[in-house]
Amino acid sequence: MSTYILGIDVGTTSVKAVLIETGSRAVADSHALPTTSDIIDGGGIKAKEQYTGRIIDTLNRCIGLLPRDKLQHVSSIGLSGQMHGVVFWKGKGGCDWPNKDFFTARDTSQLITWQDGRCSSDFLSSLPKPHSHLSVATGFGCATIFWYMRHRPEFLEEFIVAGTIQDYVVSMLCGLDGCVMTPQNAASWGFFNTSSNQWNVDILKGAGFPLRLLPQCVPSGGLAGQTCSDWHGIPAGTPVGAALGDFQCSVYSCLSARTDAVLNISTSAQLTFAMPADFKPADSPQPASPVSYFPYFQDSYLAVAASLNGGNVLATFVEMLTSWMRELGAELSDSCLYERLINSALNQETSDLMVIPTILGERHNPLSLGQVNNISTTNLSLGHLTRALCRGVLDNITSMMPAERLQEAGVTRIVGSGSAIAHNEVLRQEVERAFPQPVVYGQNADSAVGVAMVLCDRHLARVVIHSGISVCLHD
Repeated sequence: MSTYILGIDVGTTSVKAVLIETGSRAVADSHALPTTSDIIDGGGIKAKEQYTGRIIDTLNRCIGLLPRDKLQHVSSIGLSGQMHGVVFWKGKGGCDWPNKDFFTARDTSQLITWQDGRCSSDFLSSLPKPHSHLSVATGFGCATIFWYMRHRPEFLEEFIVAGTIQDYVVSMLCGLDGCVMTPQNAASWGFFNTSSNQWNVDILKGAGFPLRLLPQCVPSGGLAGQTCSDWHGIPAGTPVGAALGDFQCSVYSCLSARTDAVLNISTSAQLTFAMPADFKPADSPQPASPVSYFPYFQDSYLAVAASLNGGNVLATFVEMLTSWMRELGAELSDSCLYERLINSALNQETSDLMVIPTILGERHNPLSLGQVNNISTTNLSLGHLTRALCRGVLDNITSMMPAERLQEAGVTRIVGSGSAIAHNEVLRQEVERAFPQPVVYGQNADSAVGVAMVLCDRHLARVVIHSGISVCLHD
């Protein structure tokens, strides 16, 4: 009888669930659904929040679409999800199990996402300096909590637990009183030292931070507990992994050699490669550096150029054109418009138009804005603009991590992944122009597959170690 590992990714715009067959590591089934959970003007013009209840409802619908006979043979559950963000809840009171087969959110806050912009540069500069190699930016969990401390302290008094959205799901599945968090997610919150794997407790305490909201840290790849109830046919008592970062899991799913670099363009964009095993980051943040070092597995790190401007820039362009057409009395669906834009750019192989797409700023340069340069009467077509915009997304990410740095690190191949790359041939063309290394596109380059693979490899490691052979988790 086959057994399966359930991998779930709770993303910025959608939830995806996959079943991986334990023995072969092959995807046996998968489903993805949009959450449509964004809150419009939820907390001011710079706030970016989502309805927690809608995300959980989407999660339940997504799992419910998987074959129940396979769900009954799930041996473990892994979760990844959007990093940096924070949701608050009231311990075990954070959900209901209405029919003992699924849970619904109860007495939780909205999810304040990684895209939240309410922490201004002045506000961030007023915070204590972290004892960490990672800077703190707006949208980071600890920065958001500091913002609520100063502007809405009564809001925090309602809750006793906080975590990322994927941490919340793990806590509810396991019936935990509190929250357990891996270093991957803790580092994304700020004020966490990845060398000691500890929060900056003394620094935070001195600033009046509500320490009760800090999750307990457990190793990346470790377990958080077991399901406290049957869940869509998955038996109670099924092991649940502590939630991982969506970025690390996406990399895990497609990084097959240490000489690979992974370029992921989905909502945002990231370019990354694995650092040598003995690498240790600096003791203090380098806020002006466009490259950060994210904790991976077994005390290793990824060098990451993490751009806030990826597929969301293209989506904003489509929304702008749709709005303009609506004002002009024309109607065209987003999907139809997107297809026509790509076709027009495919007919325009090059363009001297220059687009700097940083409309959302960057964490190392939050005040940067988008620009369109070198405009002339001969490059105003949609083909020119779409081509230039796609090239601009690539120019921005390679300005953060130049191809020369990849060559110096021994990178011999670029693995392209992410929904924006998968659905946009123009973007793929610009990827291949941007790098001297060959570019390949991973078949299973996604976080849901990656988190399932982590648990699958962990299961294999347990089996082999039980047989008396020492193994290391794939990195």
